[in-house]
Amino acid sequence: KYTTFSISYYWINSRGQNTSIYSRLENVVIPSGKENRTATISYDHRVLPLQASSSTGTYYCVVKWKDIQKMGKGVFVLARGTGYVETSHGWEILITFTVILAALSMTATALLLWKRK
Repeated sequence: KYTTFSISYYWINSRGQNTSIYSRLENVVIPSGKENRTATISYDHRVLPLQASSSTGTYYCVVKWKDIQKMGKGVFVLARGTGYVETSHGWEILITFTVILAALSMTATALLLWKRK
């Protein structure tokens, strides 16, 4: 009764719309002498890189037998359209500007002192 089941992956977007990602049917063979025992089997599913920020939502896994359905707690994924954006180069510009001003100031002072003599 519990050897045939389906595994489904889906996500619910910010508008509450349910979108199916992947589904498969499993048929597990129970070896002789292992009947009537609780078994745990792990199934991994890799979600491909998200294409857009519209992929934001909660992703779920559901396992269904004939008369039972078990649903995972879900994983919330926040997808950003731009990804990581480097902050401005304000400090680098400020330091460069300060060094140039200091060099010009020293040159002007040297020229004034040289003209004075």
